[in-house]
Amino acid sequence: MTFLFDIGNVLLNLHFDHFYNTVLGAPDAPVPEALSALKDPYETGKITCDEFVSQSLQILKSDLSHSQFISAWEDIFSLNEPMWEVVRQLKKDNHRLILFSNTNAIHARSFLATYPGFSLFNHHHFSQEIGAIKPNDDFYQKAITTYDLIPSETLYLDDLPDNIATGKRLGFRSWQYDLNDHAACLRWLATQIK
Repeated sequence: MTFLFDIGNVLLNLHFDHFYNTVLGAPDAPVPEALSALKDPYETGKITCDEFVSQSLQILKSDLSHSQFISAWEDIFSLNEPMWEVVRQLKKDNHRLILFSNTNAIHARSFLATYPGFSLFNHHHFSQEIGAIKPNDDFYQKAITTYDLIPSETLYLDDLPDNIATGKRLGFRSWQYDLNDHAACLRWLATQIK
């Protein structure tokens, strides 16, 4: 069986407050609209890492260096250990595991190097590499084609309702994951894995 795993708030907890504290001066500081607008172009590979960092620093009128900004941008992750227990068991049971994530080159390079568990995955399907982003259909369709997926035989876990809605509409066996209710995910998986 094939499993598609989102990363943020599924495999890794996200702590953007660390980034906001360093770059914006407070953990709950409002994010400038122009900075938010860089997210999709960066996560679909339309702008490079250097362009993203330079434009971000310009928008923020920040005197941080490129390396300081990148360090803060990388400092947002921690392991969601209960989900990694699931991953290790699925791998042991010889299921095919695919990372299925909107992400960017700095984050991907960082988490792949920091957390050895990512080597358990057979493939990764990252927005910045394929030029498409969830919840748009083309992100999913490219995965279907690339990995010969049969949606009805593919389990998909993601934390965002819009992403799950697309997954369900395209026929994937989909579960909206809640970090605060891991037990519900385990119960669902028990009904799906034969």
